[in-house]
Amino acid sequence: MADLLATSVSGLLAFQQALDVTSNNIANVETPGYSAETANLTEAPGQFMGSGYVGGGVDVASITRAYNAQLAEQANTSQSSYSSYNTLATQAAQIDNMLSASSTGLSASLQSFVNALQSVSTSPTSTAARQGLLSQGQALAQQLQSYNSQIDQYGTQLEAQVSTDVTQINTLANNIAGLNQQIGADAASGKTPTQLLDQLDNLINQLSTYVSVQTVTQSTGAVDVFIGSGQALVSGSTAATLTTIPGTYDPSQLDVGMQTANGVTDLTNQMTGGELGGLLSARSQILDPTQNQLGQISVAIATLVNQQQQAGMTANGTAGQPMFTVGGVQVLPSAGNSGSATVSATRTSLSALTASNYVLQYSGGAWQLTNASTGQAVALSGAGTSANPFQAVGLSIVISGTPSANDSFLIQPTAAATAGLSMQLTDPSQVAAAALVQASAASTNTGTGQIGSAGVTNPATYTAGTYTVTFSSASQYTVTNAAGGTVATGTYTSGTPITFAGEQLTLTGTPAAGDAFTVSPNSGANTGDNSNILAMISGLSSLALDGGTTSVSGAANNLVSRIGVLTQQAQNNASAQQTVNQAATTALSNADGVNLDQEAANVLSYQQAYQAMAQIISASHQMFDSLITAMG
Repeated sequence: MADLLATSVSGLLAFQQALDVTSNNIANVETPGYSAETANLTEAPGQFMGSGYVGGGVDVASITRAYNAQLAEQANTSQSSYSSYNTLATQAAQIDNMLSASSTGLSASLQSFVNALQSVSTSPTSTAARQGLLSQGQALAQQLQSYNSQIDQYGTQLEAQVSTDVTQINTLANNIAGLNQQIGADAASGKTPTQLLDQLDNLINQLSTYVSVQTVTQSTGAVDVFIGSGQALVSGSTAATLTTIPGTYDPSQLDVGMQTANGVTDLTNQMTGGELGGLLSARSQILDPTQNQLGQISVAIATLVNQQQQAGMTANGTAGQPMFTVGGVQVLPSAGNSGSATVSATRTSLSALTASNYVLQYSGGAWQLTNASTGQAVALSGAGTSANPFQAVGLSIVISGTPSANDSFLIQPTAAATAGLSMQLTDPSQVAAAALVQASAASTNTGTGQIGSAGVTNPATYTAGTYTVTFSSASQYTVTNAAGGTVATGTYTSGTPITFAGEQLTLTGTPAAGDAFTVSPNSGANTGDNSNILAMISGLSSLALDGGTTSVSGAANNLVSRIGVLTQQAQNNASAQQTVNQAATTALSNADGVNLDQEAANVLSYQQAYQAMAQIISASHQMFDSLITAMG
């Protein structure tokens, strides 16, 4: 009966503990990160009674939690991807909405300026049309500056969020390390800390919202956490520390590093996934390229308009002055430079100019230029001196001072251009609508040659005067000045400009031998001549960018389209990853979470078993009393 009592008591206690576990499961049915627990029963050792072994009751061998490591990893991975894409989509949408707005967007602003140019071409003597052009030019400059300022503001907010995310990652890493220590201590004493393990899983899931993580579970249940390309963020009870690093060239842009015994290791290019990865991607894929491309467009507008403006004649009969100013090339020295070298750069070719940034580094006793984004080497010509500058990607680069080995400079051809864009003309009469020169055919010409156009192509080399183009045959010509001196000779092709003294004459047809054409300064500044303003419109629509493949409007459309595509892709990816994450989270919850139907069945089963054990204890008590009474 003693054995009967002991067996019954073991069952009573076991089912009471099982009910406690079930009760705790039900109580935590809505607790985030809680994994359902199970009381695992095992038969107690039996006792040999001569005729055989008699069972010794039941023991609670362990209390384990429902945990599926594979599903947890899928949930964390999809959470990290969703957070990254969602962050990128949010950043991209801001730029997309700004540039694609129907009335204040980039294409609309450019078109309004072109419309104002066309109004002047229709009424070149109209003061109102000229004033409208100046107003639209100022509005265009201000709109582009507004875009640039908003990008700067988004960048400032992004850098602040990078710093916040790094702080949050460090906090989570320290908490994970602390839990690892407690879990290890419990494991050493033979305990299974299910609650601590749930907390640990929850922290790792939170960490995955900030950065991609990889985990390795130790035998104790503690978890090592790795980020980037395998850098240990948490190793046992030790947490590494992430920190923000001022950018090598621009201290306002924060990189991400990890503190080690040997200093800080830069992990920026290895930080993927999560909100932090999304922010870094937004900076490199959205903000910086957009600012550079806007700068390229600003340079193109200023260059093309100013060239033609200076090639034309104002209403006062004078040569036109530049309409716009634009920001120059920005050169940023590396914080690690130790030499005395300085670098300056100017733009020389609009066609060769790109929207990329470049790194100029002194290595192996020579200067080397590489694309900052791709790392691709760029050929340099020249010597880098003021007399013989380096020439590359539409830039002229001059080095002064003495560099040390590995000194470097970041050259940004267009990043600062838009910030310096502004309208310079203040008087409508300053608009150069008329051409500086006019052309006429000799009355004695007998061929079919016709004047197409005449104009100044290079104000810097233009020499005012009367020039005569005389044909010695249908294909050969000579250009002479008023004094009879030869200025140029060449072979004529119909429709191909004849260039000389900073100006050009375009003819069509076939001139006869002895035919002559005269090019001279325009005699009437305000007589309705619109040829220069038409040339300005034509210049803006010409394929002047990207090696002669893209116009200003084309570059604007490409920028708006690129941002729109990136935004749509990021939104689609975020939506897809959100669906994947929801599915993974649901699967994890189904596997690890509390099932109320199952728990209700367990309550009924354990309750009945408990009551049965209580009845057996009562029976053993009665049997014991009967035995005592019989023994008297």
